[in-house]
Amino acid sequence: MEELQEKSMNLTPKEIVKALDLYIIGQKKAKRAVAVALRNRYRRQQLSKEIADDIIPKNILMIGPTGVGKTEIARRLARLAGSPFIKIEASKFTEVGYVGRDVESMIRDLVRIAIDLVKEEKMESLKDKAKRNAEEQILSILLPEKKKVKGPAAELGIEDDRFKETKEKLRKLLKSGKLNDRMVEVEVKPSFNAPFEIFSSSGAEEIGISISEMMPGMFGGGGGAPKKRNMTVEEALDYLVKEEQDRLLDMDEVSATAIDRVEQMGIVFLDEIDKVAGREGGGGGPMVSREGVQRDLLPIIEGTTVNTRYGMVKTDHILFIGAGAFHVTKPADLIPELQGRFPIRVELDSLSKKDFVRILTEPKNALVKQSIALLGTEGLELIYTDDSVEEIARLSEDLNSTAENIGARRLYTIMEKVLEEISFDASDVEKGKVKIDKTYVAERVEGIVQDTDLSKYIL
Repeated sequence: MEELQEKSMNLTPKEIVKALDLYIIGQKKAKRAVAVALRNRYRRQQLSKEIADDIIPKNILMIGPTGVGKTEIARRLARLAGSPFIKIEASKFTEVGYVGRDVESMIRDLVRIAIDLVKEEKMESLKDKAKRNAEEQILSILLPEKKKVKGPAAELGIEDDRFKETKEKLRKLLKSGKLNDRMVEVEVKPSFNAPFEIFSSSGAEEIGISISEMMPGMFGGGGGAPKKRNMTVEEALDYLVKEEQDRLLDMDEVSATAIDRVEQMGIVFLDEIDKVAGREGGGGGPMVSREGVQRDLLPIIEGTTVNTRYGMVKTDHILFIGAGAFHVTKPADLIPELQGRFPIRVELDSLSKKDFVRILTEPKNALVKQSIALLGTEGLELIYTDDSVEEIARLSEDLNSTAENIGARRLYTIMEKVLEEISFDASDVEKGKVKIDKTYVAERVEGIVQDTDLSKYIL
């Protein structure tokens, strides 16, 4: 996994844009901006610590209507780099003293995500060793060691040779899966482990102590004593592999790696940042609260140290990507200090009919490909004609221009309406081909589109 991560970090900006093109249509300016930001991280890691510490990431502000790919660009970028990533709405925070989450909680959440990410990688690297250990445990259950014999046989080692020979035969049978259905008795540890949260002046923080450890008598098992359970060899092997992975896992190392990854590679996507834009004015109330949120966000984005249950985390080199439609407000409505923390500004384009056609057919996870695969599980072969895709794109563009502009999300609503009847009947009809053409799309959607009152609620 580390080799894969190093390879992805070593991608050139052009290669990063090419990788993003597989999932996101258009928005070249935004892709170029994030590609440069990711490449700069790699460049910074090649420098000496003295210089690298002074190079801060250039945070990005994406401006554009909903559904044009802002979140998807950031999410795919993080996945490409193997970076810890969190998407969070800026509007869920309120300034200190108001009801709501404190801004530091986003960093704590990011650390938890990184812990899971690193833990999964470490577990995968330990899988082979854990499997060997688990196999040994199964073999010791199937063939317990006998007491040492005394006398001439012990000197010749005959019994030892027979035991080893039998064990190797069993090992071969175990690896070939021929013992999978055999029942064995395995010691199983109780798995009650419910961490809980407390609320303090710094917000909600998870406590790393399980209730079962604090009150062992409440949940049976004599304070966590293992119980014996009968299961098949296959089930026992799966259980013991997981147990061995947990035993071999060094959580201190996981925590240290996760914190380092958050500090050096973390990405925070601050959505709806336009909702907290606004200066303190004569009105007070919500206006003051919005500016308060901005002022609370400042130290996190500028660089501070956040206390988490896994250790202290510096936010100096975390990449922040802000995003908002900015219909009512504009970036200039943000307080000057916060504006300065987002030096790179990218305006995303509204989507046209041509873009919708490409979104429906080109990406790896295109909606047309998804629907064909889904209904293929029922034995139905969906066939979309070119004019049907064109019609879905045209209807989406028309609705976005007459109703709310929700970008590519409009395609989901149109597609669901087109496929509603087919999806409902697919389980009961015989296997075969279903052709979707322009006429079929028009029949399913056109009536609703023309009735503006109805389309407002349905589409």
